[in-house]
Amino acid sequence: MLTHYTRRPRERYGLHGLLFVLTFVCTTLMGGLWAGRDLLYAADAWMAWPDLGLFIGPSYLLDGLRFSVPFLLFLTVHEFGHYFAARRHRVSTSLPFYIPVPFGIGTLGAVIAIREPIPTTRKLFDVGAAGPLAGFVVALAAFVYGLATLPGPEYFAQMSGHEWLQGYLAQHGTYPQTWPEGTDPQRLGRSLLVAGLVRLFPGVPPFFEIYHHPVVLAGWMGLFFTALNLLPVGQLDGGHVVYSLLGPRLHARIARATVLVLMLSGGIGLAAYAVPLIEAWQAGAGVATWIGLAAFYALLLRPMFGPSPRVVLPVAGGLLALAALAVWLGPPVTQYAHGPWLIWAVLLVRFVRVDHPPVLRPERLTPARRVLAVVCLVLLALCFIPAPIQGGL
Repeated sequence: MLTHYTRRPRERYGLHGLLFVLTFVCTTLMGGLWAGRDLLYAADAWMAWPDLGLFIGPSYLLDGLRFSVPFLLFLTVHEFGHYFAARRHRVSTSLPFYIPVPFGIGTLGAVIAIREPIPTTRKLFDVGAAGPLAGFVVALAAFVYGLATLPGPEYFAQMSGHEWLQGYLAQHGTYPQTWPEGTDPQRLGRSLLVAGLVRLFPGVPPFFEIYHHPVVLAGWMGLFFTALNLLPVGQLDGGHVVYSLLGPRLHARIARATVLVLMLSGGIGLAAYAVPLIEAWQAGAGVATWIGLAAFYALLLRPMFGPSPRVVLPVAGGLLALAALAVWLGPPVTQYAHGPWLIWAVLLVRFVRVDHPPVLRPERLTPARRVLAVVCLVLLALCFIPAPIQGGL
């Protein structure tokens, strides 16, 4: 991902290094949590916090490294793809800023700061497309390698709380395709590419268990991050690509359509999963949630379409009506919705911005660049997951 600055700050190597180290530590610790082989970790732990699932020791850290190394390699290759493309075109840019967080997967990604306007459309395309194209290769390699080196079913015997799975494996000799009735386990979504690759390898665990394999999770996350960056909005990498390929007018329309789809999916996900829980907690609160969703839509649409209620209110009403229809239709539709897209929509509208700033000298892309632009859009279609993480409520 790129951000733009007009100032020319001096390079802060110490800050870049510190952020990388903190991100490495956070992703390693979180990678061990996702792997979750607590019975193994407890046997050689140096320090243990059982309530948090933390058993710091050699086995835990090794599983954490199996996640953090390939995932940070993906992030680094992605960002240095941008960096070297910018340097090749003599555009001033910073080294990557990694963003560590002590939850989730241990990071929110990384960014480089472009310190001056990119002067031409072709240079803009080269800088924008280099990151996702380079990072995709690493993410794909990690995911395929993870699938090719999956351990056997005995892997899950090292986890507490997996007695049902172990009993099923002992009885049937294969992994189950569905989870126990009455449960809603956390599970990874499948993109078109992921679904196709999984079919090539026998003995792949179901997707409500596969995230316990660190290298597979790192590759899956890399492919999904590639899709997020290729969304054709504002100054995301996909925004640079679509702006360079189709120009500002079509980019503006496509970007708004993309954000509207994310808002609709997020609204459906919120209404389908959160409203029943809220109503169970307090009667009538579900109605308030629908009203709040309508107000949220209206507020988020104002920066996209202007303050006029003649546009904002009909669009907000249409989104709300479609969300209500989807909830009424039920799982055939709601299973492809994802509440957290509302958060992503806010980030796009308020921080990334929907529109792309104009380049100084517009120009038509060369044939080779147009082919690469189509490749980027194909990668978006192959890697995007409508509902990335489901269940777990």
